[in-house]
Order: sequence, then structure tokens, then C-alpha cells
Amino acid sequence: MPQLRHHAINYLEFPVTDMAATKDFLHAAFGWEFHDYGPEYCGIKKLGEEGEVGGLRLESEIQAGGPLVILYSNDLESSLAAVEAAGGRISAPIFAFPGGRRFKFLDPNGNELAVWSDGEAT
Repeated sequence: MPQLRHHAINYLEFPVTDMAATKDFLHAAFGWEFHDYGPEYCGIKKLGEEGEVGGLRLESEIQAGGPLVILYSNDLESSLAAVEAAGGRISAPIFAFPGGRRFKFLDPNGNELAVWSDGEAT
């Protein structure tokens, strides 16, 4: 079992209205895998490790807002292309910020996430 850290973020849950479409999107865009616990919940497996980092929770509707989940990418342009190819809607194209560049997108449920990378444009 991995070491648990006091007050560290341990797990993130995303509300979803369409479990299958969300899993398809996240797998196509980022290669994520899942552990199904039933029709209303699935865990997001850690990449290349045992355990989970989060979950998808079935809800009847999604409310916009809340914390922004930000993923890291070694190749921001490829990540943007993968999100678009998987059907994600870009809500903010690639822009610079102190420390790097990022873009924001909406998943099939309307949840907004971001992807960032350090360094200059390629």
C-alpha cells in the first residue's frame, strides 16, 4: 500500500452524467484505465502503478464551477490534439502563464479541466 500523507490530496472524484462516454473520452485522450464498481461508480487507475487516483460518480446533472483539475503533459500540442480527437471541447486554447503554457477543455459532461507544460512552444 502506498504511503498516505497527512493533508495531501488523496483522491479526486468527477461527477458524470454518461459513464460510458466519459470513460471512452478519458481513455482516448489520456490512456486512462478504470475499475468498475457498478453502474454508478468507477475508479480511475493510477498510470503504471497499483491503486487509484480518483473516480467517476454518476449524477443526474453537472453543476459548473469548483476546483480546476490540472494535468501535466510532456507535449502540450499532442495532448491538445488528443483531447480534440477524443471529442473534448477546448474552452481556452494554449496560452502562456508564469512557469509554462496550458489549455483548458470540457469533458463530455461539461467538467472543465486543464493541461499544462513547462517550456516554450514547439
